[in-house]
Order: sequence, then C-alpha cells, then structure tokens
Amino acid sequence: MNMKKVAAIFRKQLKDTLKNKEVLIQFIMFPVIATIMQNSIRIEDMPRNYFVILFATMYIGMSPLTSTASILAEEKEKNTLRVLLMSNVKASEYLLGVGSYIFLICMLGSVIFAVVGQYRGIEFVLFLSIMALGILISILIGAGIGTLSKNQMSATSVTVIVMLIFSFLPMIAMFNEGVAKVSRFTFSQQLNDWLKGIGTISIHVDTIGILLLNMIVALLIFVLGYRRCKLA
Repeated sequence: MNMKKVAAIFRKQLKDTLKNKEVLIQFIMFPVIATIMQNSIRIEDMPRNYFVILFATMYIGMSPLTSTASILAEEKEKNTLRVLLMSNVKASEYLLGVGSYIFLICMLGSVIFAVVGQYRGIEFVLFLSIMALGILISILIGAGIGTLSKNQMSATSVTVIVMLIFSFLPMIAMFNEGVAKVSRFTFSQQLNDWLKGIGTISIHVDTIGILLLNMIVALLIFVLGYRRCKLA
C-alpha cells in the first residue's frame, strides 16, 4: 500500500470539505448543539451529561455514515473513483484515505463532546475510545451504502433511513420498551449504554456479539457493493 497516495487522497477530501459548507456543518453541528444545550438547560434529576451523550450518540450514527456514503456516491457518479483506480490508485488506498479523513474529523468533534462533558483522565480516554469504535462502524456502513448506490440521490434516500435508525432509536428507546428491544441490536444503542456507564463499564458477551454483528454486516454490504460496481 502506497501511503503517499493515501495521504494525497486525505488532503483532497479535506480541501473538498472546506469548500463544501453543507458537509462542514454536518461535522460541527452536533458538538455545537450539545455545548449549547449542556450549558443552558438544567432539569432536576437530569442524568449526568445527558445532552452530551444524547448528541454524541446521534453524531456517531449520522455524521460518519452520511459523509462516507455521500463521498463514495459522488465519486462514483462523477466517475472520479474509476479514474483514480485506473491511475494505479488501489481501492484500498482510496478507501483508507477517505475513511481516515472522516475518522479524524469526527474524532475532533468527539474531543469537543468530551471537553463539554468535563470528562477527565480515564473517563476521557474511555469516552474517546467508545466514540472511535462507533465512528469506525458508522464509516463501514456508509461505505457499504455508497458503493451500492448508483448515484448521490439513491445514496441519500437510503442514508436518511439508516441514519434515522441508528441516531434516533437509542433516544426513543428510553421511552418505549418495544423500541428498546429492537434498538439493543444496533451498535449505537450498545455504545450509548457504554457512554451512560463510563466509569462503571461492564463488557458483556452479548454486547461484543452485537457490535461484531453490526461490523460484519456492514463489511458484507460493502464487499457486495464493491463487486457490483466492478471496482475490484
């Protein structure tokens, strides 16, 4: 793998983001909202860092996923991806360049969440570790959607549904037992539970199984889309 090519793709995506205000807003919207809500709203018996955890969960279920799907779908539609692959840029190099860029941007947003939540020491590390895991899974799901979609419009149609599931199910599950039974099978719900229990996190076999299942399904969808668009 040529890391110079990966770095070049990384820089290209970073420049494109700075030019695209809609994508840029997507990365900073949730950290900003969480900062405002956490510091302006006080409710009796409200759980610690309620708004930070709420918007952090929505963030990992939405921003990495939609960004990755949008970028891959756009590159396919404009035929840029095929041109890159024909120019001796391997698919793995391209995907690593795009994925690492999205991961870095989202982790910067995660640091803002951690600072607003006043996490310190081991809690700070645990918070960022949980966010990193969620961002990685979200990127994989977005890559699957992006490669399967014919164009940006079809990618957006699918992405909206998927991101609503991963972003809002954990929130709705707090008020509906039926939804909670379904939500527990999503990576965002499992990570939301970990965020709520930082400092007293207990890792269960079923939790690891659900997270692995989400990752495997995302990878299978990506491989399917990868082969269908004949990029292999």
